[in-house]
Amino acid sequence: MKVDLHCHSHCSDGALSMSELIVRAVEAELTFFSITDHDTVRAYGEIPEAACGLHLIPGIELSTCWHGTDIHVIGLNIAPQSAAMAEAERFQQNQRAQRAQRISAALQRAGAPDLLAEACSLAGANAPGRPHFAKCLVNAGVVKDEKQAFKRFLGRSKYGDVPNSWADMATVIRWIEDAGGIAVLAHPARYRLSKRRLLALLESFKNAGGRAMEVVSGRQDPATTGQLADLSLHFALLASGGSDFHAPSQTWLQLGLSEPLPKRCTPVWTAF
Repeated sequence: MKVDLHCHSHCSDGALSMSELIVRAVEAELTFFSITDHDTVRAYGEIPEAACGLHLIPGIELSTCWHGTDIHVIGLNIAPQSAAMAEAERFQQNQRAQRAQRISAALQRAGAPDLLAEACSLAGANAPGRPHFAKCLVNAGVVKDEKQAFKRFLGRSKYGDVPNSWADMATVIRWIEDAGGIAVLAHPARYRLSKRRLLALLESFKNAGGRAMEVVSGRQDPATTGQLADLSLHFALLASGGSDFHAPSQTWLQLGLSEPLPKRCTPVWTAF
């Protein structure tokens, strides 16, 4: 069985539409597949008919903050049109819009032109984030590419690294549960936490009602996968996995290329 329960469409910061992602998922011979856009379920407004036995699991990736660290929580098997998801999307998008204004102001203080209108245009119906501002900086000739935009202006501790006032973890998990879904801690190895802080995060997540964690995220080394598998067993959390696919140009993060879950884990899809 091939599974990918973490990817993004153009409704957030991905490059492809729902239909294009469905085609790729079928070509990759996925069994379970979820589009988990950042703080929005807009991709599920028009769901194409799944083909070839593909099970489309409605999802979302919600942002929160834990002791000063931005954390992402995925909701799987949610009801996209539920009142809980409407509340979540409304609150989170409002926070994103306010943050976009602060990012724009910070970039102007650093010598960049006013990029807010262009960033909003690139983001479409959603509030713009740092990837949109990175494209704007390239278009304005301030930097040569998006990688340099993050290195000089938008990366950690740079001008545009503006904190956000996300909903707290308990609220995010409540939204997911009220929408009938399962809360999954996304890519825990990417937060660069010490072992002690990672254990504390998992304990907080579990106590707040979280039920699963990503044991596999994109292409990661087997040692990391083994460590995360052990942690999922220690905290009695279901195991999930996905590519975190955003665009075809990111060849190292293509749909369906993630390693399978270790056999000792209990897959999250057993709870769907």
